[in-house]
Amino acid sequence: MNGRQTQTVLVTGAAGFIGSHMVDQLLRRGRQVLAIDNLSTGSLENLAPWLGRIDFVRGSVADEALIHDLVCRADAVVHLAASVGNRVVSRKPLEAIENNLRGTSALLAACAKYQRPVVIASSSEVYGRCPHLPFSEDADLVLGKSTSPRWLYAISKLTNEFEAMAYSRQSGLPVVVTRFFNIAGPRQSGRFGMVMPRFVRQALLGETITVYGDGQQVRCYCPVETLANGVLDLLACPAAYGEIVNLGSEVPVTTLELAEHVKARTGSASLISLQPYSDVYGIDYDDMFRRQPDTSKARALVGFHSTKSLDEIIDDVVAWMHADWDRIRAERDY
Repeated sequence: MNGRQTQTVLVTGAAGFIGSHMVDQLLRRGRQVLAIDNLSTGSLENLAPWLGRIDFVRGSVADEALIHDLVCRADAVVHLAASVGNRVVSRKPLEAIENNLRGTSALLAACAKYQRPVVIASSSEVYGRCPHLPFSEDADLVLGKSTSPRWLYAISKLTNEFEAMAYSRQSGLPVVVTRFFNIAGPRQSGRFGMVMPRFVRQALLGETITVYGDGQQVRCYCPVETLANGVLDLLACPAAYGEIVNLGSEVPVTTLELAEHVKARTGSASLISLQPYSDVYGIDYDDMFRRQPDTSKARALVGFHSTKSLDEIIDDVVAWMHADWDRIRAERDY
């Protein structure tokens, strides 16, 4: 960046839910896109409208030679590639650690070598059981016991943050760390533990909408296009370099209330039932009771704000599922 507009942006994890929407917004802004994804959880279907306009590489960000070549060709980078979702992390914890640590280390080293501005995607998971609400970026972080796989993902993301900040201080890397809070919208799959698409699919099929735990967990749902634009605005904001920034909605809703909203918006006759976490993730699973961000820093830096209501986000997910219903209906790994 450094006083000039970004022309070519490298997006890692580009075939995933958030990554594909990042590609959408970059192309709308007139940028060229380099995209990399190993397709372990992403899908080329998410990028189908753009494959003739972007340069897509199937590969891993942990491939140092490949990532150095791609970073060298780009003017800036958005790093989204990671093992995400409670199901993925709880079932393959070693793979999650490997993916989230090695890939980000390789990418940061390349960005530092070529001094490319980069946004590193982190997560609200790093706040853990922080008692101070809403969560602000300077709050102390309180994580649970190491025997619970829940905190493995948080630790890997927190390590990414420390490494990014070390590069910022030691080599002057123009890096922004963004902590995402419950992003939702079209193309998100329920297969990896994401709650909104799972609820919508169950409602559309007339199945029981299963709420894990007691349903009183509080979350704030942000539309994915709002998130993507916020990331790109921060990438273009030198005042954000060296900062950690929350991105998400500030409007709280319990998981049980979300299920009721989904049932109402779909006109479904589905029942809503509670299911113990232990039935799904095992006996060592922990949860964050309340996850609510303070987004004042993002507002001050780039005017960030969530642009849709919860019902509008649900309607978007419903419309997307209807448009691709045969495939969505066939997905059974929920």
